[in-house]
Amino acid sequence: MSVTPALQLVNIHKTFGAGTINENHVLKGIDLTLNPGEFVTVIGGNGAGKSTLMNTIAGSFPPDIGQVVVNGHDITELGIYKRATHIAHVFQDPSKGTATRLTIEENMALASRRGLSRGLRAGVKSEDRIKMKERLAILGLGLEDRLTTDVQFLSGGQRQALTLLMATLRRPDLLLLDEHTAALDPKTSAMVLEITEKIVREEKLTTLMITHNMEDAINHGDRLIMLHQGQIVLDVAGEEKNNLTVMGLLDMFQRASGDHSASDSLLI
Repeated sequence: MSVTPALQLVNIHKTFGAGTINENHVLKGIDLTLNPGEFVTVIGGNGAGKSTLMNTIAGSFPPDIGQVVVNGHDITELGIYKRATHIAHVFQDPSKGTATRLTIEENMALASRRGLSRGLRAGVKSEDRIKMKERLAILGLGLEDRLTTDVQFLSGGQRQALTLLMATLRRPDLLLLDEHTAALDPKTSAMVLEITEKIVREEKLTTLMITHNMEDAINHGDRLIMLHQGQIVLDVAGEEKNNLTVMGLLDMFQRASGDHSASDSLLI
């Protein structure tokens, strides 16, 4: 029996400034399929189209041509809010995923209503707090004992870990991680990536993670794709990915793209 793909991108094109002197054809016929539970990392140099791809899936940039299909549902015409039923999005800036002046429990209460209709009810009930503490304990950061702490008093790493947890409180069909560790120091970034791997694996979440770090792209996920000039030039999985090194990945990129001058930008 065939399995319905978690995500299908069909011939996605996106151009900015069409018909002007600044016209920029960023995405050039992207075709991509993710199976349920697949954890895919995305890498590419500056201007390769990574962020545009992510925003097109999330609904910020509607494609000029093509389809975005999630779990068999064509969501190409849906706005960001309606896509929230299917998609959770974690951004690079830790402040974007949380409400600064609300407490941890208030933020989690809001996240638990993602994609649902709003109504009048008590913000946080006692049974909610029990579940929140259980979920927060997964992070290993002691936040389960700080439910009434305003989020503004958390460190960047704590906020990003909380944002990640909030994004998965209501199981999304697709989790988008848009360079979600780029604003963190190396030690904190490694901690958040470890938490990411744990949550994604335990919840079997279909995940697309953009990263600017080639080692992170190699060490995390079970499939790696590389964008170059708006097209997918590499798609590596299984043992081939497990055996990759940074230099090996660069060599594959050069052979696939025919562009030997872009290697330096990939290392930035």
